[in-house]
Amino acid sequence: MCRRDKWNSIHYDVIWSRIKKNDSMNQMERLPWLFAAGDGQAGQINLGSDFLNSKLQSDCENCFGLCCVALPYTKSADFAFNKEGGVPCRNLCPDHRCSIHEHLRDQGFHGCVSYECFGAGQHVSQEIFKGKDWRKNPELSKEMFAVFPIVQQLHEMLCYLSQALDLEETQPIRNELQSVFDKTLSLTNLNPKDILNLDVPAHREIVNHLLLKTSEFIRKEFIQSNKESKIRKDFIGANLKGANLRGMNLRGALLIASNLRGADLRKVDFIGSDLRDADLSGANLTGSIFLTQAQVNSAKGNKETRLPRYLKVPAHWLKH
Repeated sequence: MCRRDKWNSIHYDVIWSRIKKNDSMNQMERLPWLFAAGDGQAGQINLGSDFLNSKLQSDCENCFGLCCVALPYTKSADFAFNKEGGVPCRNLCPDHRCSIHEHLRDQGFHGCVSYECFGAGQHVSQEIFKGKDWRKNPELSKEMFAVFPIVQQLHEMLCYLSQALDLEETQPIRNELQSVFDKTLSLTNLNPKDILNLDVPAHREIVNHLLLKTSEFIRKEFIQSNKESKIRKDFIGANLKGANLRGMNLRGALLIASNLRGADLRKVDFIGSDLRDADLSGANLTGSIFLTQAQVNSAKGNKETRLPRYLKVPAHWLKH
């Protein structure tokens, strides 16, 4: 069994009674309690860790290498060879660690460096399947591998919703955001069979409606100035060094290999943007919304790059 933090068990009723009595609790205080309450049973929360770091970012130590087994990939610029879904990567060790983890980029596995499960790996491994290893319990493997990508999508939605809830500008839709967050969270705590029967696209539409509203609130002054209408969506290889892109709507934009060195990217909506090999060295991304660790991992940057507080500086940014 992998190393685990010390956890405190608190009964569901106690958790919800505190939530209901503490409307003034801010989002960072409230979310760990909600995570514990998820399925209406006795919950477990980590009282000593930051919520976004402990719940919505990957914790490989507590995962059974699910992304290295469940997901398929094709030989390309991102992967060195083909692998079918449900088949362990040849680089996966018996202890679920990667044998080339420190050299993934050099070995042609940029896709692995970029990937982020948003905490779904450890949640599926330790909570949904109660710490039962697919190697030691092969009868669970097929179901576990099918559940993982679904939970990954739900965790990504939770990541976006938690960002939205943490913004002062979203006060007018705070109740809607909280309700959808709670619903999304409850879906991640269903049993495996119920998770497999979820209509994820339908739920994503509900979430996306609120994310669009959030984006409008955050970028209101830029929308009113009609500044964003001048921006296209294809920036592949574009030279945007030092550009003022503040408040732009870059949802789904192709920024592959673009030069964004020193660019002002504050309050930019990055949801779904492709930042592979984009150079963010010295760029200012503070206050940007819906930017994920996976997107940052796929880009280039340096110690001068300013990221939102909830994101970590990728290790490969500091090697050069």
